Order: sequence, then structure tokens, then C-alpha cells
Amino acid sequence: MYGKGNNMKRELADWVTKAKNGDKKALEQVILSIKDLVYNLSLKILLYPEDAQDAAQEILIKIITHLSTFRNESHFETWVYRIASNYLLTTKGKRAKEFAMSFEDYAVLIDTGQSDVVSYTENEGELKLLEEEVKMSCTRGLLQCLDERARMVYILGDLLGLNSRVGGVILNVSASNFRQLLSRSRNKVRNFLEAKCGLANPSNPCRCRRKIDFLIREEVIEPERLRFAPLSQRSIDLIDQIEGLEKTLAIYRSAPEFPAPKELVVKVRELLALT
Repeated sequence: MYGKGNNMKRELADWVTKAKNGDKKALEQVILSIKDLVYNLSLKILLYPEDAQDAAQEILIKIITHLSTFRNESHFETWVYRIASNYLLTTKGKRAKEFAMSFEDYAVLIDTGQSDVVSYTENEGELKLLEEEVKMSCTRGLLQCLDERARMVYILGDLLGLNSRVGGVILNVSASNFRQLLSRSRNKVRNFLEAKCGLANPSNPCRCRRKIDFLIREEVIEPERLRFAPLSQRSIDLIDQIEGLEKTLAIYRSAPEFPAPKELVVKVRELLALT
């Protein structure tokens, strides 16, 4: 959303103005324009797509019902991120909370169950999908080792690339405080990946393929119901193609953004019909 062209930004600003004046078609365009932004932030925080969809719906409802309070004191997307962040920091996903663990415990999970041979399947196409699912699940799971606020700072600052001024506005802290929080979160994630992940540091033994059987047995990933891999090209293959970024950040930046589920769009349109 922050990478949009100026024409698209002006178009969104026009829709926001019309929507505040009661134009329902403009309101629908506003919501359709920000639905993916809201869903992907929810997914990064809550880990599970089903929980992210529920959270995104609630956030979009808040945006609809509070749109009149937007005073153009910041970019509209900044205001959206602020509403979404406030909601996600106060409404924790139950499953994400149950999955969360310390960095030390996550290191044990990484070290456990690695295998040079995958017994689940020998089909190379299926192996590549499962390898991608492991990568996406593992790196997103790692974010759960950060507390909610630190996770939000890391997502806003490093994964979404927002500057400290904007990040501070979103989280209602000073730019200096945001930079300090980001530095602490970044160091924790970087140190872990450089110590454990073979993608970040080739000398590490852990490779996504070596974890496939273990994570299937532990029901962390479900081969018949992949959460991430079917929706994207293999982000593993993109890491080395991203220039100018350290490996640990490239691991996350290579991951795609996901379209908001169709069910979410249907529900929001139904709600708009009732307003």
C-alpha cells in the first residue's frame, strides 16, 4: 500500500472523502483497497489464516464505523495501520498465543527431528511445496517468540519498511522510541536466524526439507491443507535474488503478500449493505 503510485493514492483519498460524505460505493472502494493490507498485517501477527480472517473482518468494521474520525492528519494508510495495530495488540489470537514460546524453546524445536531423508513423499513437486510450507511456517512462527508489541514493531519497521516517524505515529510512541524497540526486536530475530537457520547462514545444519517429516508428525504442517505454499511462488528461491538486504531480512522480505480471502470480501460487502 505504501508503494502505490501517486495517482492511486489520490484516488484512495478521493474515495475516503466521498465515503465520509455518505457515498456507499466510495466506501466499498476504500474497503476493497485496504483489505489485503489489513489481512496481511493480521496474518503476520496471528500466524493462523482463520484467525487473521476473523481479525481482519473486525478491523474493517472498526474502520467503517470510525471513518468519520479520520481527520487527514496523516496518510490514510497510517490511520488504517493504527486502528489495525490497536486491535491486534489488544485482541490476541488464542492459537497464536498457545503456539508462542521463548527463543530458547524455539531453538530446541529447530534442532529436533531433522532428517536427511523425507519419508512422506519422493515426489519432487510435492517436496518443494512442503519445503516452502516449512520455511513460511517456521519464520512466521519465529515471530511469535517476540511479545506482541515487539512483534508489531518488527513487522512495521523491518517487514513493511515503514520509517520510525510513521511507526511511532501508528503505535503512539516517539520516533526515537520506535527505533530503539525495532533495534531490540531486529537483533533478537537476526541472532536467532544466524545461529540456527541454514538460509541465513549456510554453516547451519537446519534446512527446510530436513524438517518436513518431523513437522508433519507434530501436526505443525498439514500436507493436505497447506496454509502458505499453494498461494505463492517459492520464496526460498527468491532470497538470493534480493539485493542490498542482509540474509535475515531477505528471508522475510521474500515472502509474498496474500490476497484477503474471498469469504472476507463477501462478509464485508454484506455488512456494507446493512449500513
